[in-house]
Amino acid sequence: MSIEEKIKAIEEEIQKTPYNKATSHHIGKLKAKISKLKEEQIKRSSGGSKGEGFHIKKSGDATAVLVGFPSVGKSTLLNELTNAESKVGAYQFTTLEIIPGVMEYNNAQIQIFDIPGIITGAAGGKGRGKEILSVARTADLIIVVLDTLNPQHLNVILKELDNVGVRPNQTKPDVRIKKTRKGGVNVSTTVPLTYLDEKTIRSIINEYGIHNADVLFRDDVTIDQFIDVIEDNKSYVPMMILLNKVDLVDLDYLKQLQKEIPEFIPISADKKLNIDALKEEIFDRVDLIRVYLKPQGRKADMEDPLVIRRGSTVIDACEKLHREFVKNFRHAKIWGTSVKFPGQKVGPDHVLEDEDVLRIILKK
Repeated sequence: MSIEEKIKAIEEEIQKTPYNKATSHHIGKLKAKISKLKEEQIKRSSGGSKGEGFHIKKSGDATAVLVGFPSVGKSTLLNELTNAESKVGAYQFTTLEIIPGVMEYNNAQIQIFDIPGIITGAAGGKGRGKEILSVARTADLIIVVLDTLNPQHLNVILKELDNVGVRPNQTKPDVRIKKTRKGGVNVSTTVPLTYLDEKTIRSIINEYGIHNADVLFRDDVTIDQFIDVIEDNKSYVPMMILLNKVDLVDLDYLKQLQKEIPEFIPISADKKLNIDALKEEIFDRVDLIRVYLKPQGRKADMEDPLVIRRGSTVIDACEKLHREFVKNFRHAKIWGTSVKFPGQKVGPDHVLEDEDVLRIILKK
């Protein structure tokens, strides 16, 4: 029996099994089996194409990837957003390789990849889909591009992303598993668990060959989320949805679509509609901040900020500037929203905010 047949047989068994408290541990075990088979399927599909994967060189302050079916207008959009020259054609599979471009916005350089249009079954290896979709795993933002007239493609794309281990717009569940030498599986929780009971937890974790462990739940997670935690190989990436070619439909059509897809950004890459607003949204979603540097005895440079990740500390900024700044760091002074008063003296672990002014004082 092939992997596909095994998966299908288990899925059919899950569908036939009524979900209740008495059967949840059995369903959990079956879902764990499916997840393990899918991982095996992905490994096998990539085994025959060794050395043929897409090799991309990252640069800039953040990376985003355009994901969509063939002919949804990704190439045209990339050309509008960046300095890339991606082939444009009104036929399928125009892009047969990954095309990078750089979007410059708010002094940030955001690298955007146009990947070949995905097809149903991509995660299983069809159309080199696994290698294509793997680019999304390491991106800072996934931009799903839909054709206005084919919004149903969203469900296919989400399924394919899920199958390669991408969890768009989700945060990693706060569940800790610490393996022990003996004592069985001990479960503790700081929140009420509404999807799992101890029998189900043990059934799933045993399926992965773990029979002794301390499991701590700080989140109320589902069976699927708990399986993700055990496998520990999923990517949690922000995602935005674009509806392209809106110039072809009327406002009533878009209002109707909002009931099915609550959050989408309407654009027309071909007619250059809403592109500036889209650039601003991309900048916001990749979560970058601007920090202005103030050399000793001089005014702050308000023209050319240092662009870093939100949540970065003073020492993170030093690392991006030069390793000597890390080696000889003494303290820093900040003017901005991250401090209580202008020119406040801070240490290396101080978290910076957007548009802070930073002066670094080094050891003499």
